[in-house]
Amino acid sequence: MSSAIDQKKLIVDDIAGKFQASKSTIVVDYRGLTVAEVTELRKQLREAGIEFKVYKNSLTRRAAESVELAGLNESLTGPNAIAFSNEDVVAPAKILNDFAKKHDALEIKAGVIEGNLATVEEVKALAELPSREGLLSMLLSVLQAPIRNLALAAKAVAEQKEEQGA
Repeated sequence: MSSAIDQKKLIVDDIAGKFQASKSTIVVDYRGLTVAEVTELRKQLREAGIEFKVYKNSLTRRAAESVELAGLNESLTGPNAIAFSNEDVVAPAKILNDFAKKHDALEIKAGVIEGNLATVEEVKALAELPSREGLLSMLLSVLQAPIRNLALAAKAVAEQKEEQGA
């Protein structure tokens, strides 16, 4: 009997460690997805370096409480799967949100973004953000605009002086 309890404690510790180590954690209800759809989802997540696992809700609740995320317990009802990302904050939200748009059976229930609880709306808003590369290109264009305008103004002044001198 005690070995079963010890095993459960190890699983709770493992889940708690994943909550602490991950930058982004998303809880989803996968009821209604076919095996092929779940396999496709797992493949997409694995390619992005995201761990996607199913744990017992009671064990997940204990782990959430141990890392002070007890508010997550409201979402831990029914069959759930959890996506943990240790590297990218946006990737799990983006992949799961896009998959949920194509497959109505997948429902995003809650999330933990950099240690803070996130609602479904916040997770979806995060998913709608442009990629890191997209944001960097936007920043670069904003930074280039004043320099470009200065160059255009200098060129216009030079052309005007050239016309007056000719």
